[in-house]
Amino acid sequence: MRLVFAGTPAAAVPSLRRIAASGHEIATVVTRRDAPLGRKRVLTPSAVAQVATELGLPVLRTDRLDAAATDTLTALQPDLGVIVAYGGLVREPLLSAPAHGWINLHFSLLPRWRGAAPVQHALIAGDRETGASVFQLVPELDAGDVFAEDRMPVPPGATAGDLLATLAETGADLLLRVIDEIAAGTATARPQTGEPTLAPKLTAEDGLIRWTDSGDAVLSRILGTTPEPGAHTSVDGARVKILAVGGTATDAELAPGRIRNIDGALLVGTATHPIVLERVQPAGKQAMSAADWWRGLRTNEPVAGA
Repeated sequence: MRLVFAGTPAAAVPSLRRIAASGHEIATVVTRRDAPLGRKRVLTPSAVAQVATELGLPVLRTDRLDAAATDTLTALQPDLGVIVAYGGLVREPLLSAPAHGWINLHFSLLPRWRGAAPVQHALIAGDRETGASVFQLVPELDAGDVFAEDRMPVPPGATAGDLLATLAETGADLLLRVIDEIAAGTATARPQTGEPTLAPKLTAEDGLIRWTDSGDAVLSRILGTTPEPGAHTSVDGARVKILAVGGTATDAELAPGRIRNIDGALLVGTATHPIVLERVQPAGKQAMSAADWWRGLRTNEPVAGA
């Protein structure tokens, strides 16, 4: 089939590579415009744009699928539109322009976690199972019929970055299977069942740790907001980003927010079991081991969140 592929971040790259290596034709790749990155704010192509260029594919850079983009893509007469984490909405008349419409690879078990940040919300909520779904795109957010899904247990200690990287690979295989089935005329889709939950884009506030929560809830929030938007707290009035943790210490007790080195492990108290800090980044400084950061603190009884 003749396809249009829309995607932007690294999580969409495995899908682009799988499709490019298949027998299907990619008429063009749609991605968001180059964005300023790093301290020097250098304009940088998206991960998908970089790989599309490497593969010799045409690239349309646009932050909105507006009338101009719709005209460009419709003129290509695609059989199918494929979208993976593009970061923009597909509306009519573009939604109906391809002969088979558009399909979307989404990193959740729909209808759970419809929205922009399904992996992060699944981890924050403490979900034990997750997966990827390929569904027919419709005007309502992530509500179309599902062609296929791939389920997997959430690995203990996995961050949102870890889990997304895994689902990007397994989801790419799932996506290509559905594309092949649509091409062969054997694809079938089922309506979504169950109560939908929403996964809106996270903000920096979502990464703020409340040490008065249970140890499990604190750990889930840290894992779910790593690497973005980043888990953080404050100590002595200074912001500290939490980069890595070692789980909970079930054999120790500390008051919520109290930081203490116990038998070589740097612990922070919660409402239940303390969290083991492994790597942090104080404001304005480089990332460092939690033990090195603790040794440099000016107070003997530091309290996180204070």
